[in-house]
Amino acid sequence: MARKPGKKYQSALKQVEAREYPLDQAISLIQKIKFAKFDETVEVHMRLGVDPKHADQMVRGTVVMPNGLGKSKIVLVIASGDKQREALEAGADFVGGEDMVNKIQSEGWTAYDAVIATPDMMRSVGKLGKVLGPRGLMPNPKTGTVTTDVAKAVLEVKAGKVEFRVDKTGIIHAPVGKLSFTSVMLVENASSLITAVLKAKPSVAKGKYVRSATVCSTMGPGVKIDVAELTAKEAAAQA
Repeated sequence: MARKPGKKYQSALKQVEAREYPLDQAISLIQKIKFAKFDETVEVHMRLGVDPKHADQMVRGTVVMPNGLGKSKIVLVIASGDKQREALEAGADFVGGEDMVNKIQSEGWTAYDAVIATPDMMRSVGKLGKVLGPRGLMPNPKTGTVTTDVAKAVLEVKAGKVEFRVDKTGIIHAPVGKLSFTSVMLVENASSLITAVLKAKPSVAKGKYVRSATVCSTMGPGVKIDVAELTAKEAAAQA
């Protein structure tokens, strides 16, 4: 049996009209109707007109949030030689080589939010697919987490770099900050994500690319974003 929403949630939901809001109004509304006692994460969800079953319609990428995410990620770097020193100097939380691979393999260790690896270590890191893959932590050249410039990669992740990837139902889910941020900060972060997703539109995608979009906080109800506004952004991004 589905759990009935609580009174506070229902009260918040009643303040959301059944329409699409401009992004800035949607952000202001979710801040107004908040009811949780902790600093919730704000998320954007975008339903795209793509079929992820086809490799040429996969939408994925990264974007560095201009205002960060309100929480510094714990970063693990798997590298060798001088690259380990570079990673430590850049602020990586855990750094190692084969020792880290063995620790993850033997203990199933996952006390980190992001993994960066140098290309020479990927043969060993590839063994960790069963642990890192399901958690979305597997290093990938396309997202900049397999690189020789480990210092830059660490700094970007620490600054609020977000990886986005369309799921099997054609939806992208991504955090854009904390509810305690100013509305301007959240709008800037959300706009950066939306622009990055629009720029990642596959050339083979036909019809309407952004079918719908919603912004919400961890505990609060979703607020629909004006898709026409997003389409205008899409046109601007392609210009």
